[in-house]
Amino acid sequence: MASPDAVFKALADPTRREILQLLRAGPMPSGEIAARFPSAWATISRHLAVLRDAELVTTERNGSSIVYELDTTVFQEAVEHLLNWVQPRGSNAKRRS
Repeated sequence: MASPDAVFKALADPTRREILQLLRAGPMPSGEIAARFPSAWATISRHLAVLRDAELVTTERNGSSIVYELDTTVFQEAVEHLLNWVQPRGSNAKRRS
């Protein structure tokens, strides 16, 4: 399981968020992802590695290309992590008036 720090680091970058948005439509080869951005291939490759390390995407080799797919289970874990911060616990929880 990816650490929350890795997930939040991955989500902090707008290019990585845009890559995740692209993958909502379905799996995509790395070359097709890179073609959608003005950045150099090496830059997009680093972004994809960060997303993979955070387990936000899965990969599958298809011949000479690597196909990336969105992994939504990690998003659910990240949301649950955030909810633990905002859900009141015990009598010391602040109440809104």
